[in-house]
Amino acid sequence: MITKEASCTLERELFSAVEEKTPDYIKKHKLIDLNNKNEFVFTLKREHLQKYDEKNNPEGLGLNDWLEAYAKEAAVSTAGIRGPQNILYPHDTRFPINMIGIMLATEAKALVAKDLYGDKEIIKLAGREVRYNSVEFLDLIARVQAAHGITTLVPGGRKTIPIWMASFLAFKLDLLGGEYITSSHGISVKNATKDLNSQGSQYLPEESMLFVNKIRWIFDEVNKNGSYDIKISADNNPLITEDIMKKLNDGVKLYVKYLKDGVAKDTNLNLIKDLKEKIVIENVGGSAYRTLSRILKELGTDTKYDWFNTEEDPFFHSIGKYDTDPKGNKTFYDYSVDATVISKDREGNACFPVIKSLHYEEKLKNYPSGTIVLITDPDHDRLTVCQIENRSNLDRIKKLGLDYTALDGERILTVYTANQSFLMIMDFRANQLKKEGLFEKHPRFIIKTTASARSWDEWAKNNGVKVVNVPVGFKEIANIMKKVEKQIQKTPDKDVIITDIFNRDINLGINPKLIFAGEESGGMIIGSESLIKSQAGRIAVAMREKSATEAIVVASALASYLEKENKLLSDYLSEVFEKNGIVSRFDIREDISYYNESEPDIEKLKADKKAGEAKRTKNDLFYLTLAVAKEEGKITLHQIKEILSSTFKELDFSNLTDVKFVGDGTYMEFEDKFIEIRPSGTDAKTKSYGAGADKNNIKEYARIMGNYSGELNDCYLKYIDMQLYNTAKEKSLKSYAVFTNKDANNTTFEIPDYKKTLNF
Repeated sequence: MITKEASCTLERELFSAVEEKTPDYIKKHKLIDLNNKNEFVFTLKREHLQKYDEKNNPEGLGLNDWLEAYAKEAAVSTAGIRGPQNILYPHDTRFPINMIGIMLATEAKALVAKDLYGDKEIIKLAGREVRYNSVEFLDLIARVQAAHGITTLVPGGRKTIPIWMASFLAFKLDLLGGEYITSSHGISVKNATKDLNSQGSQYLPEESMLFVNKIRWIFDEVNKNGSYDIKISADNNPLITEDIMKKLNDGVKLYVKYLKDGVAKDTNLNLIKDLKEKIVIENVGGSAYRTLSRILKELGTDTKYDWFNTEEDPFFHSIGKYDTDPKGNKTFYDYSVDATVISKDREGNACFPVIKSLHYEEKLKNYPSGTIVLITDPDHDRLTVCQIENRSNLDRIKKLGLDYTALDGERILTVYTANQSFLMIMDFRANQLKKEGLFEKHPRFIIKTTASARSWDEWAKNNGVKVVNVPVGFKEIANIMKKVEKQIQKTPDKDVIITDIFNRDINLGINPKLIFAGEESGGMIIGSESLIKSQAGRIAVAMREKSATEAIVVASALASYLEKENKLLSDYLSEVFEKNGIVSRFDIREDISYYNESEPDIEKLKADKKAGEAKRTKNDLFYLTLAVAKEEGKITLHQIKEILSSTFKELDFSNLTDVKFVGDGTYMEFEDKFIEIRPSGTDAKTKSYGAGADKNNIKEYARIMGNYSGELNDCYLKYIDMQLYNTAKEKSLKSYAVFTNKDANNTTFEIPDYKKTLNF
């Protein structure tokens, strides 16, 4: 019996497929009933740890297998421990994300917190976006924490807030951290908990392993004693409180003050208020609207925007969803809600499947050329920038390497990658600071992921801005911020020196200011001119989580500036390229998925994913071993060129200058480009990135090398010892740990006197 009401035919088909593939024994055994608003106890039994067997173990949940997979992801995860869930029966432990797993993880995190802080007052925050079962997960997290005496701040009505707001408040209010329920821009059936530490940053792997090991301890207790009791508090437990969030208007009051000290100074606000044409905000999933609309109203700029999709919908208004896969096979298929995803139609032509599902040919038909469209995802941390242009501009658009989709016979929609739009944003931001006479007052730096555009490095060099490169993941960016802050506090009169993932020491100067931090997947943050202070006096150079709101404020001011100048974004991008002498003007990302994430049959899904992970790993090890061997002096660059040339005869490696492991992938530097091959930390996918002076060239390298099977030919085996091949991954993880821990800011969080700091 389907327990949720579908909003459309396609969602109904998804529900029917899930219902059909869910066994009766799972439908019958709910196990955790959150409709019981009173306090109750869940007893974890020895039988639950073993697999289900109708005759021999009818209470089996397979939790040993679940934990093994959960721990594996926790060790490498870049953005929370993510995975698919049974959207109709969330207690289904065959799926990585499930009610029992959420309960166990919360119990374990509560025990770790009590171990660290004893009887001190512990306050955390719980937030969510709009995904299936997020309400139930939030309630369960809050009730388990309350049973341990932990106070949990929740939004008014336990409604949605963005991830960056949860992160901001965790830092600003000096909380022990928070739990945020999201899977970012991933497909609808996925979910996750993003664990936020006291800095508001996502957990690093070592932080995640603390509570994973505590779950192992719980299982040991179950095996020893036969059971373990987990208390779930009453729903109205006073430790689950909306009071502080209500006083802060769900954080809007504090966040607006923060914005006005940074990107929303009068210079930008006045520009936005001068806009003549409306900016369109595409609110995928609907959950950004609740918070962002209030912020824009407080800033006095709300009348300058039109909104699409303001209602909250866990099916994301059918965005990115089709009833056939890319090959035309009849099945439910989800491309995610990442608007920059490029696929191929049945004729083999490149297309934007997510943007196609937004129906802009109809929704934008009455908007004039020049209209800017800002697309944000369900947890409101990523931004995609688009603009309506006339077809007469096509030659210039193609020359710039921009992608676009047709709207009608006269107009197109230009779709900017984050590499392109963020380059314009950081340039515009720097120019503003220069006009205000602020830019030269401090040395400037940016933090970027290695997979992001090389044009950012070139721009920074031309503007006297230092660059710190890090592995993919915003927690890596936050880790660098904390290292900078440690040196500023400890030795304020000395140069701040940071070692990047290329093992280069970057001298940022005395009291440097972060002008931009971001990644090619669409997340960014802007640094503050003054150190940001928490209620208890902790400092930060910038916030720890990417924010589409900050991006929207700067992008809107840029839009107004260009409107006054009668220019388009493509004009501005061209100017940035020319003024800064940028060579690497083009970038590409090839996403290779080894299975259908939307497969409703969990057993087939797990089998397909496992097979896909093997393919992903084989591809990864081919390149990773070369980087490790070179680092250890066991192979020369010339020999690597020989191996690659014999493997990829259609590609030229004569101008390859270096091969390095960069924390989570292998980075190949050429004289005219870079190619990075990176295995997904959360899925059976390979991501192949490239940036350089010739778009077709980097596209060819990224496609061929990203799709390579990983087979080892005779030349490879001639130079690479198999013992090294078999230990390369382990060695790379140790290398990553060295980078992470070098000069780390491991200052122990001290719980403040909340009677003083939270007295609003």
